[in-house]
Amino acid sequence: MSKDEKEKELLDRIFDLEAQIKKLKDRKRYGLVWEEKVEKFETESKNALPILREKGGKFPDIITDQKQDFNMLIEGDNFHALSMLAYTHQNKIDVIYIDPPYNTGSKDFKYNDNFILKENAYRHSSWLSFMAKRLKLAKALLSKEGAIFISIDDNEQAQLKLLCDEIFGEQSFITQFVWHNNVKGRQMDLHIKNTYENILVYARNLNNVIINQENDAVDIAGLKKDEISFYKKDYPLHNGTADFHINNRPNLAYSIYYNKADGNAVVVDEKIKTKDGFVIGEPSKSELLAVGFKRIIPKYNSKYNNQRVWRWGKEKFLREYRTELLFLEEGEEFYIYQKKRFGENGEFIKKFKNYINIDGGTGKNELLNILGEKKFDNPKPSSLIVYLIGIFSKENSIILDFFAGSGTTGHAVLKFNNENKKNHKFILCTNNENKICEDITYERIKRVSLGYENSKGEKVAGLGGNLKYLKTDFVPLEKSADSLKQKIVEGSVEIICLKENAFGLVCDNYQKNKIKIFQNQSKFVAILFDLFYFEEFVLELKKLKEKPVSVYVFSYTKDFSKEEFGDLGIDFSVEPIPEKILETYKKIFKF
Repeated sequence: MSKDEKEKELLDRIFDLEAQIKKLKDRKRYGLVWEEKVEKFETESKNALPILREKGGKFPDIITDQKQDFNMLIEGDNFHALSMLAYTHQNKIDVIYIDPPYNTGSKDFKYNDNFILKENAYRHSSWLSFMAKRLKLAKALLSKEGAIFISIDDNEQAQLKLLCDEIFGEQSFITQFVWHNNVKGRQMDLHIKNTYENILVYARNLNNVIINQENDAVDIAGLKKDEISFYKKDYPLHNGTADFHINNRPNLAYSIYYNKADGNAVVVDEKIKTKDGFVIGEPSKSELLAVGFKRIIPKYNSKYNNQRVWRWGKEKFLREYRTELLFLEEGEEFYIYQKKRFGENGEFIKKFKNYINIDGGTGKNELLNILGEKKFDNPKPSSLIVYLIGIFSKENSIILDFFAGSGTTGHAVLKFNNENKKNHKFILCTNNENKICEDITYERIKRVSLGYENSKGEKVAGLGGNLKYLKTDFVPLEKSADSLKQKIVEGSVEIICLKENAFGLVCDNYQKNKIKIFQNQSKFVAILFDLFYFEEFVLELKKLKEKPVSVYVFSYTKDFSKEEFGDLGIDFSVEPIPEKILETYKKIFKF
């Protein structure tokens, strides 16, 4: 070997060693490590991008109220469904509930067409790789107040907790529910019978999440004095001990101004005079008092001869006072009451505990009654999901389940709406392996919406709700950028309709590659497929005067402004397509 060859070999070895050192330096020091696994769907769709089509045929829309928007059922791999939702529903989902495969090693988790058994050396890696891909997409869908519930048993609980800490952030962990679902215990357990499962709960942002109260309907102003005693006046805000007072906790010495008329509160750092003359801040109350606010401050503590302060900081008070506190006017003053009842021993009983006692077997009987025969193993009871929805959902929430299975979450949303006079909407995603989406998920929602006859021959009234059944499809990943854009636009109609929840067809010149217009109760959605027909499109838009219009225009560039339409005399917005769809897909599919 020549000298030059030896030098080249040494340089190559040095280069390899440097690469290995960099890899070691970049390696995670703490947390969960697993081997990334390629899934079958990734190989199959390597040169294609997902779109949506209406299922149609034997699976028509379910409509019980023409004035209501649709709930959604999406058939296909949930990764592809989540990829499309990343465009249509980014930051719009308020509650996610999923019941993923538990990876027990007993043919409950299929990966690349093969069941993962206990003996598989990559059992946990396969499951973690599978879950991580989907949870990363799910996080981006959550609204700023959103939360995700994940059912799991002990096989993957520890791994899932670490994975969620990594994806959502350890600081976003809310709780882990213990669901006591089997009072007798599982007979198959070898040593100790297990009677529970876990439900992990994470927030998109813990500072923004709002936890509801089960008794929000209580009007303390209408209660009698003996009934008010069930509520603790000034607790937990009012604090005062020998060491906990204004002199050593001035940050907690603020004034609260509350307006009975609109239920709003304001906190102000201002002068609070104490017995020893100590003051804090500057006064700024005159404007607040002039518009109807009344001032509430901590009381003086005669026992310790010091000025009390609040237990909560200003940020926590402003974040939680609407859901946690009640303000009662007594004479010239307001008093603060905590919205939690006392137990027999004087301790506070939280309205929601991280312990749920619902018999898991009721889910099996419930589904059997609806479908008339056993078609699905171990469905969750709808009462469990109803309970969870009640914790975090707000007005008109969107609730997502991308491991929809038998459709329990959709059933639970309809049930919750019916019982609480709400208008929540759901999106269910599931594959159609063994026709589960067609024969079970769709059929269940259809029956509970319209009404059905149970296994005893009794008629059960429908819960209402509308359903649109969509399925994933694909367009080839064209080498030509312009050709790809054209194909995506042609296949994006249902994606746009999903984004706007508008499927009522108003105008269709699409067969001539021109225009489609849809509507729902609150808006029109107009799509222009070819700029050659722009003038004709403008004429159609001018007819849409009754409600706002979301306009989508095919364009090879990113920009297409409202100014190009001139004065239409309508309320409208404009978005060029397919650029934003492709931007979303590029981040996910790396093409």
